[in-house]
Amino acid sequence: MENQIYQLQYAIDTFYFLMCGALVMWMAAGFAMLEAGLVRSKNTTEILTKNVALFAIACIMYLMTGYAIMYGGNWMLSGIEILSLENVLVESAGKGFEGDAVYSGASDFFFQVVFVATAMSIVSGAVAERMKLWSFLAFAVVLTGFIYPLEGSWTWGGKDVFGLYNLDDLGFSDFAGSGIVHMAGAAAALAGVLVLGARKGKYGPNGQVYAIPGANLPLATLGTFILWMGWFGFNGGSVLKLGDAANAHTVSMVFVNTNTAAAGGAIAALIAARILFGKADLTMLLNGALAGLVAITAEPATPTALQATLFGMIAGVIVVFSIITLDKLRIDDPVGAISVHGVIGVLGLMLVPLTNKDATMSGQIIGAVTIFLWVFSASLMVWYLLKWVTGIRVSEDEEQEGVDLAECGMEAYPEFMSN
Repeated sequence: MENQIYQLQYAIDTFYFLMCGALVMWMAAGFAMLEAGLVRSKNTTEILTKNVALFAIACIMYLMTGYAIMYGGNWMLSGIEILSLENVLVESAGKGFEGDAVYSGASDFFFQVVFVATAMSIVSGAVAERMKLWSFLAFAVVLTGFIYPLEGSWTWGGKDVFGLYNLDDLGFSDFAGSGIVHMAGAAAALAGVLVLGARKGKYGPNGQVYAIPGANLPLATLGTFILWMGWFGFNGGSVLKLGDAANAHTVSMVFVNTNTAAAGGAIAALIAARILFGKADLTMLLNGALAGLVAITAEPATPTALQATLFGMIAGVIVVFSIITLDKLRIDDPVGAISVHGVIGVLGLMLVPLTNKDATMSGQIIGAVTIFLWVFSASLMVWYLLKWVTGIRVSEDEEQEGVDLAECGMEAYPEFMSN
């Protein structure tokens, strides 16, 4: 009987893990559509190429080195350990439905690899419209194969930070990755934007900020809805288990809180934009929904639905002001990724102790600073190295013509003239 219980738990938890991983993988399509909608038409093909290629690179690099760095292990070059069913039952003896999650090591790898691809996707939008494609892909190799996995090993991997201190012991908690994934991706993006510089024509000599509208807002809206849907796998899968009543209830609450935080962020951002600009700004509405999702990602299980809504609304307001502020600082982020994933990623971490008694504010601050400093400084060095070796920015003429033709040799909308 116990053997049958273990096998059933293994099947349920593994299947749940795989389906949530598939939902998170679908977020790659969301990032691609969002970014393709928010860049100019002459840069669409290149942004789509980046998103497909970075996902493939993330899958290969996390298999070769990333998973081993983050979690350890000895299968191939990575840390995947595919246990036989008999070994799984031995490993899980005494756990049962009320114990720890029991699932295939391969399903754990699959769930984790789509997270590292998400972090790299954040970088893609922030450096859009002026970066060399192959330099970007070279950076993707380093981020997904080394920078992100090492940071992840200090958090979800349970290892000490360079042997100095353990974030878990300090009271750091990040349920699904507001800091570990989203803030980390934004830190890498910020480093790239600072080295790369702003797009031509974005800022005037006397502090003026000129809007550069995206070419396809329907695509951006579709991308946001895809991301919203994928986030149920992102946060829901981080429960790790479905095979008992308590965890099934937790999964349900995570889904509810994820959804309502996004809704709260969207409405709050829309209202803030109306007050500030006198118009209903669709791009702020979209970023508000994403901000709500990022904010709740650090702890979607313990808040009530009302608290989750309020957290999302706070994030929705803050992201509007963050986007405006970064423009004033002449930090050119075409899709608002640094604000949505970086600023709100920090907010999400700081909100955790309000509902999770196991987390401490000091632990959250130290964890956030540790993650940011490592990812930002390591990324900055890689960006400068790429700038020195291969260059990272296209020429002024290529930027004016559009990176579609310069980098890919084709246009997304060839029947229309380039803008």
